[in-house]
Amino acid sequence: MTRQNTASEATEPPTRRQDTADPYPRTVTSGGVVLAGGRSSRMGTSKAALEWHGSTLLRRTVGILTRATGGPVVVVRASGQDLPGLPPGTIVVDDLREGKGPVQGIAAGLAALRGQAETAFVASTDLPFLHPAFVSRVLTALDAPREGPGQSPDEAEANDVALPVARGYQQPLAAAYRTSLAELAERLVKEDRLRPGFLFAECAVTRLDDAALLADPVLAARDPDLDSLLNVNTPEDYAAARQRPAPEVTVRLFGALVKAVTEAGRAAGPRSVRAATVGAAAEAIGLPFARHVIAALNADEINADEINAGQITHDPSVPLAAGDTVFFMPAMPPP
Repeated sequence: MTRQNTASEATEPPTRRQDTADPYPRTVTSGGVVLAGGRSSRMGTSKAALEWHGSTLLRRTVGILTRATGGPVVVVRASGQDLPGLPPGTIVVDDLREGKGPVQGIAAGLAALRGQAETAFVASTDLPFLHPAFVSRVLTALDAPREGPGQSPDEAEANDVALPVARGYQQPLAAAYRTSLAELAERLVKEDRLRPGFLFAECAVTRLDDAALLADPVLAARDPDLDSLLNVNTPEDYAAARQRPAPEVTVRLFGALVKAVTEAGRAAGPRSVRAATVGAAAEAIGLPFARHVIAALNADEINADEINAGQITHDPSVPLAAGDTVFFMPAMPPP
């Protein structure tokens, strides 16, 4: 969708979806915001379009947030910025105030999600190792009640921000926010109070150090070094990150695919492979990922009521993360 606005409507910037359908007709609990409009002066080129195991950094980050939240994902770009390909349903928002820093981008992203999601995980585009378990851990902390001294659970206040303070730094671009903070963030930008600290000073913040983050057993198992927070700022950072192997995932086959693989003389049991996308996982086992095949992510950890577009897919570019299990199965024929 496309909407025009004026400068006085800065909390409601022009938006458009990557397709015409609205996959989120009702308000959901969580969504995602990816800030893609930074100047990338140290990198020398747009970080959003940097290649990442056959995809791009931006496509991967959007896909990870889609998987982790199950809700809409907003990409905030500089006005007129060209973006690489994005999944259908991604909301693209123009940042109308160039050079105002991350609080402006946060304001634009949260405003675009109002009425669609109550909370949002906000990420920069340059987090190539962001893990869905990290996103889930931070969003869970946002919803945990804040109990003050002598308060009962019924009297506890809600958090406005869940802010990781890990690797020695606050991480405002790997944090969770209530979308209702959009107006506060916009006011701070108009007052030229551009540092995230000004935002945190005016709302209820729960801070998560390394130990608090890793208290989640899934995150501790799948991202024990909190590599989710490693970003790439320079060509050297990017080269070092790109030299790391793709995440280790498990691939399993079901139904007629088992017979097909067995007849071809290949083992049909679970296999551990290195793959950054669903398509790469299929290629690693010699499986053509055609229209007659679908993939389900971590299907042993979900139930039918919780399956969303980030977990069952025909899209080979859907990103994978360490510890994932990819189930390939024949697609159901149309009724």
